[in-house]
Amino acid sequence: MKKSCIMLIAIFGLILLLPGLVFAGGKKEEPAAPAKAGSNVVKIALIIENTIDDKGWCQAMHDGIVDAQKQLPGRIQYSYSEKMLPVDAGSAARQYAAQGFSIIIGHGAQYKNLIMEMAGEFPNVTFAFGTSAETGPANVFTYMPESEETGYLNGVIAGLTTKTNNIGYVGPVDGGDAARYGRGFVLGIQSVNPAAKITVGHIGSFSDFVKSGELAHTQIRANADVLTGASQQAIGALRAVGDAQYASQNLWWVGQDLAQFGTPEGKAKCIAASSYDYAAVIVGFVQKLDAGIRGGQCIPMNFSNGGFIFKFNPDLPNMAPANVKAKVDEALAKFKATPNTLKWSDVDYSKL
Repeated sequence: MKKSCIMLIAIFGLILLLPGLVFAGGKKEEPAAPAKAGSNVVKIALIIENTIDDKGWCQAMHDGIVDAQKQLPGRIQYSYSEKMLPVDAGSAARQYAAQGFSIIIGHGAQYKNLIMEMAGEFPNVTFAFGTSAETGPANVFTYMPESEETGYLNGVIAGLTTKTNNIGYVGPVDGGDAARYGRGFVLGIQSVNPAAKITVGHIGSFSDFVKSGELAHTQIRANADVLTGASQQAIGALRAVGDAQYASQNLWWVGQDLAQFGTPEGKAKCIAASSYDYAAVIVGFVQKLDAGIRGGQCIPMNFSNGGFIFKFNPDLPNMAPANVKAKVDEALAKFKATPNTLKWSDVDYSKL
């Protein structure tokens, strides 16, 4: 009898734990600090297809939310779910909605259909997804990094750095802000080195490091000596640039995320990088909720509104000579003064 009671207690304890096991290996919550008097805690949930330490797209949003927590002490409670393909993310989104989360973010255009479905199902919850220039329904925010600006800066650096006059771009898919970044990269190169040959390739995935590396190796063997790439998949291409087999070659990388400086390859090969500053977007969401605005707006990100950060790699000072810095500073000043001026959509890859 005693043994049976122990077994029943164990089974009951397991049942109590089941809700927490739904996200095992894929969910973590960052508790909010004590709320200030008179303020409401905003519960933010993030759904991502990769991980929060991918040195790219997903980490940038995670870091932005954590930074926003510091900027708004006690206002934000944060939880995230990693490695969520769109087909699997619905259950996570529904559980977040049932748990009273204020904002649920599907970080990627691949979540658009899910977010739109959830928004109709839970009209009292605010949802967000990006990248998208669309204006969503009343309880959906979208956000669009105008990444042609960051691509342009990297293109200027690549065009002035290349010795072989061959430059490579390793893209995920030709859509969203990746399309803007790649075309901005082309415009930046052409502004300083119109004679350079630019090779553009897409692997069809935002997170396939292996394919990204394979494409980078192909471009390097075709004489490209400066490369770049968009989204988290680009880490595979950066690793190829840093591969020991090319130690005798002067290969360089220009990055789309400052976190790439923290990798061994990035430390040695990444001349400069830009990052999305999603803290501004998250703080903006909280402020809009405070004002009673729950969606129906697209939030742009650019250098003018603080949506981007740019830095040269402090470990590679010799790769940022005065002429390169001057051209970058000139472009940055223009972007900060007047955003959304690059005609990125006019770039036709087939004519390169």
